[in-house]
Amino acid sequence: MAQPQSQNDLILEHLSVLGTITPLEALKDYGCLRLGARIHDLKGRGYAIDTDLIEVGDDGKRVAQYSLKATVRASRAA
Repeated sequence: MAQPQSQNDLILEHLSVLGTITPLEALKDYGCLRLGARIHDLKGRGYAIDTDLIEVGDDGKRVAQYSLKATVRASRAA
């Protein structure tokens, strides 16, 4: 029986394929309530991840949007 993927692995795969992830996407797609903690774990494993604050909605609220640095994405694709 195959071992289920961890949230860290699912989020890393998401970043590799789609480029970015927000906390709402992580919650909806993977049931991850603490995306910042998972990003911290991935950075601890050596992945270079950028954080940008993006505005959501009309009220000016901002959330974090994470992305793999371009050099990491390119090397994983090769």
